Amino acid sequence: MAATKKKVVRKARKGERIRQVAAIPFRLGRHGGVEVMLVTSISTRRFIVPKGWPMKGKSGRKAATIEAREEAGVLGKTLKQPAGTYSYWKRLTNRFIRIDVTVYLLAVTEELANWQEAKRRQRAWLAPADAAVLIDEPELSTLLKNLKIPQPAPAGELEPRSHLASSSP
Repeated sequence: MAATKKKVVRKARKGERIRQVAAIPFRLGRHGGVEVMLVTSISTRRFIVPKGWPMKGKSGRKAATIEAREEAGVLGKTLKQPAGTYSYWKRLTNRFIRIDVTVYLLAVTEELANWQEAKRRQRAWLAPADAAVLIDEPELSTLLKNLKIPQPAPAGELEPRSHLASSSP
């Protein structure tokens, strides 16, 4: 990651736009409403969405899917079209840089009990409006408040795997 940060700082100094990808994991809650998952950041413990740097040879959608698995411990189907974008100021050791983030929706089918960053992060399922209140980035907060899940969702997309397994004849 140190090499990535150095590369990002070099690009920022040249005035280039810095990009990341993010996932908003979602599911249908017990009462039928949509819920989204937030995770805590490692350094400040603020609630954020899983996000990271683009990955060589992978689409933004695939990179967002990988970030969701690593940071939030969720698997599922990432929708093809981005849900939106937002910008934020990333804190580095001795400066801040502006980051533009492309956000993808991830229909969660499985929540892992153990995942790569489980010991470093907490996760929470919330109504989008409640999640928006906890987010510090104003543009991401607005995106969550106005979140539109495509309807109808593809068959089985919002149903957890454990539910699918128990409902088969």
